[in-house]
Amino acid sequence: MLKDLILKNRSYRRFDQSVPVPMELLREMVDAARLSGSARNMQPLRYMLFNAPDDCARIFPTLAWAGYLKDWPGPAEGERPAAYMVQLGDLELTNDWWCDDGIAAQSMLLTAVEEGFGGCIIGSVEREKLRTLLNIPQRYKIIQVLALGKPAEEVVIDGIAEGDIKYWRDEKGVHHVPKRGLDELIIS
Repeated sequence: MLKDLILKNRSYRRFDQSVPVPMELLREMVDAARLSGSARNMQPLRYMLFNAPDDCARIFPTLAWAGYLKDWPGPAEGERPAAYMVQLGDLELTNDWWCDDGIAAQSMLLTAVEEGFGGCIIGSVEREKLRTLLNIPQRYKIIQVLALGKPAEEVVIDGIAEGDIKYWRDEKGVHHVPKRGLDELIIS
């Protein structure tokens, strides 16, 4: 059932770095994005795919990991992503991809989850540093980066307590994500 995949599709930030993400899966994820809806059917998104350990090590320092976890610098060696996808907007087609980036990211992550992997959409990117590092032409705007791998953490959904929407980790390292209740979202 699709809802089961959605429930498994959390923002994972710790991975089993020893488990490679096959390039064929990364390509399949882009194919899922390609087949998804696109505003005006413009299809302006492009992707750079990385699963080589050396490339992943170069990309890692350009990313910030969890804004609400102030004392956590990000995944330690051995817990880092085994692959990355850099999502780009083709400025020669348009400078407005509307919601295409989110639709595509969700389709790609659901594809990864179905295959036993997971990821995190990272918008906090040192874009110019990454552009230089990967030699990305100015034609493309860096939208976000998907960090991918075999999840090595438990992520659970909680109800919101006292209006606090900030995710947090308990003493066992379980990552808790507060979500608003269904009745709060539906206005009648």
